[in-house]
Amino acid sequence: MKTLKNILVATCLVLSCSSCKKFLEEHPKSVLTPDADLSSAKVARAFANGAYQNFNGLVAGQPGSYGGSTWDLMEFMTGKANSDLGQTGFVNFQTLIYSNTSFFVDTWWQQMYLGIGATNLAIQRIPLINAAGLTDEAKNNMVAEARTMRALYYFFLVRMYGAVPKIIEPPKDLNLQVSRVPAKQIYDEVIIPDLLAAEKSTLPWKDATGKVSMGAVESILADVYLTYAGAAINGGAANYAESAKRSLAVIQNGGYTLFPEYTDMINPANKNTGEFILQVQYAASVNINNNLTPYTIPNFSGISKYSDEYGSVWPTDQFIASYPAGDKRVAERQFFYTSYPSSKVPGTTVQFKNHYIYKWFDVNAVTTTAKSDLNYTVYRLADVYLMYAEASNRAENGPNANAIAYVNAIRARAKLAPIGTLSVDAFEQEVWIQRYYELCFENKMWFDMLRTRKVHNDVTGAWDNFVGHKTVYGATFTEKQLLFPLPKVETDVNPKLLPNNPGF
Repeated sequence: MKTLKNILVATCLVLSCSSCKKFLEEHPKSVLTPDADLSSAKVARAFANGAYQNFNGLVAGQPGSYGGSTWDLMEFMTGKANSDLGQTGFVNFQTLIYSNTSFFVDTWWQQMYLGIGATNLAIQRIPLINAAGLTDEAKNNMVAEARTMRALYYFFLVRMYGAVPKIIEPPKDLNLQVSRVPAKQIYDEVIIPDLLAAEKSTLPWKDATGKVSMGAVESILADVYLTYAGAAINGGAANYAESAKRSLAVIQNGGYTLFPEYTDMINPANKNTGEFILQVQYAASVNINNNLTPYTIPNFSGISKYSDEYGSVWPTDQFIASYPAGDKRVAERQFFYTSYPSSKVPGTTVQFKNHYIYKWFDVNAVTTTAKSDLNYTVYRLADVYLMYAEASNRAENGPNANAIAYVNAIRARAKLAPIGTLSVDAFEQEVWIQRYYELCFENKMWFDMLRTRKVHNDVTGAWDNFVGHKTVYGATFTEKQLLFPLPKVETDVNPKLLPNNPGF
């Protein structure tokens, strides 16, 4: 991270007793400990920066895996992705026979709770710091950053695992035998209160350095309320209205604009600008590289400077074919690509056997450095447009003029004709399909499937019920797929987490 790198970070918590014991027995020289001297504004900033330390857990790979990252899991689960690599454990998700010991499941849990540990420490310690030049407003804003990040980490946890332990303070000892509480309680007592508190701060509307901004707070709130309104909480119309309120604020307050071209999103010069609201920060100049570039290059294709080209995730033919005729997003080298000049045989072009993902294609990294400087986007304006359209349609029992205009803005960039007034259900399905097409491979689709309990059937064009939908691989979603299993490595050291989720 440009402004966050090379700064001391807060100590972190993970819910494994053995992991905690090992961590606490170490004597690191580059981290802040709970009893650190709290007399400096730089220390306060270091605590706040610690809240971001595990943000790259949204994409980070699992130790010992080949070509695997946590990002893979969300895409494998949709049934709309394939892989060149058996080593990623893809077959277990393709056939829905994954378990509590499968790749990625434990990595997500550990990374999110490590992040929560750092945010808890920041929230507790920053208000206690008294230093020259450090105002109460500055401290409040740093706490707002940490609370926003804590809310975001928990938001991922409850959507993936349902009931999880509620930990909102740094541990006082190694007694980490903590029981789970219902997901709704986590929403009501942590996620929403944290974000509402951050909303009262004076954070800047935008932050070009990649830290949490007010635009990011409002975007996360819009997503949280939209999810809370749907399954599994089923919060209803009032929460759709709250989502619409926040997403409209992001749109109308200005500062964020759709990029004219899709390829603007893979230009490292555009990080934290334009359409981007919140991103995981990378900086190739200091070896903090975004590894989604090599992960998504066709396996051993010989088109890049990378020694490893993984081909770990690529779209199914059926998903590509489901796009409407003329949609720019499936044109060559927009969201996908089917060929590229060879790096090994000058003057020749390599033709791929499948479509591959172009959304993480860093041209400079591919052709020159083998170090990608692209950020990973968590929220961008197109996502917020579609959140507003869906939420306002449900809150007002029909699409208003703004909702239609925002959907048409997404369609216009894709070179599709505008839509007119539609029924509540028809408009909702139009929003859903635009989310699939626009936000594909950005870890949005699986969560959309869960909250809507619907899956687009790329073969028939129908919207199937989630439970009972058969993927193109012949596997069928059941109630078991609504939540991931709690990792065995965690339940082994903390039996209070049991029983595991249904089916596991």
